[in-house]
Amino acid sequence: MIKFFKNFRKDEDGAVTVDWVVLTAAVVGLAIVAYGAIEDQTELLAADAAGNIAGEIGQ
Repeated sequence: MIKFFKNFRKDEDGAVTVDWVVLTAAVVGLAIVAYGAIEDQTELLAADAAGNIAGEIGQ
């Protein structure tokens, strides 16, 4: 069991995997934040466009 831990500590594959997991989590987090900002603005734009269209039809 001690040999396993020594080999695990020397092996760099685990560290590379952790780096990729952290980087992927950061990218996913940024994508979620960007989606939230885009979604809010899209809803406002759609409501504004609908109001303008309704105003044009009513005239």
